[in-house]
Amino acid sequence: MSQIRFTRRFSMAHRLYSQQAGRCFTPHGHNEFVHVTLSQKAGSTLTPGWGQTNCAAPFVALKRPWHAFVDGALDHAFQLSAADPLVRYFQAHEPDVVPRLLVVPGDPTTEVLGVALLSKLQAFLSVYTPDFECLRLELEETPTNAVVVTPDDLRACSVDLGAWTRRADLSINDLLPASAFASLP
Repeated sequence: MSQIRFTRRFSMAHRLYSQQAGRCFTPHGHNEFVHVTLSQKAGSTLTPGWGQTNCAAPFVALKRPWHAFVDGALDHAFQLSAADPLVRYFQAHEPDVVPRLLVVPGDPTTEVLGVALLSKLQAFLSVYTPDFECLRLELEETPTNAVVVTPDDLRACSVDLGAWTRRADLSINDLLPASAFASLP
């Protein structure tokens, strides 16, 4: 069974609140790439349609929901720890920004973001292309730093990353009801 890989680029900002003595405490940004590798699930009845479609599912069907999420919600979001006082600042003084805050427990590191994004991708796959699964997700923070996560890493994560990671929508935090976030186009 062949594997399918696709990539999307996005820009983001974050700060690592618990690392107040470090450089990453200051809000800063990265241009990141998220690489996703999919495969048909074992036992899937889809066939490649050899001699006709020559694929089990068109790339567009596999990519569309994920790319809509990356482009519509993840790109230019501000990633913060739930403990960061900036979350409360935006809630009180700039509520229009709250839907653009990606919030996780603890610091929004590349490692935790990779796990959160894998969970989100699995939500999209279960709704839109249930015969496929993600084998690995690679999040490239810089050209020299990347994190690779697999379903085993997601299962091993002992922290609840938020209900937003388990919904197939454009939500990136649980500060607002799911209805406050746009649905997929």
